[in-house]
Amino acid sequence: MNALLLWTAVGFTLSVLIETPVLVFCLCERHSLREKLFAGVWLTACSYPIVIWVIPHFINPVHHKILYLIAAETFAPLSECALFWWAFGTREEFRTRTFYRDMLAVILANLSSFVVGEFLNALKVL
Repeated sequence: MNALLLWTAVGFTLSVLIETPVLVFCLCERHSLREKLFAGVWLTACSYPIVIWVIPHFINPVHHKILYLIAAETFAPLSECALFWWAFGTREEFRTRTFYRDMLAVILANLSSFVVGEFLNALKVL
């Protein structure tokens, strides 16, 4: 198997395994467990290919790691927040406590997978 495809599959799986429990515990109670589990996979499936395959074509992660991380780790939570709101948000809920809680949950999930990924990268596991 191509090393990039293997790394992509491992990274995607790891991201889902880290982000989904954060979403399950942190998203508002109005979301069913099924919605939370779906969001854990779907949001990562939407943003991960852009972060791994598209952004590196514009910013070389080997030569410009900090710039790449800024771009990727800004894109991922912003796009996932927008997608989550599009799929599960309501007009009445916009800018309420539950809106902010859901957006913070998505950001925290992304931050969690980023920190674990960087830790594993520093240990040369990834």
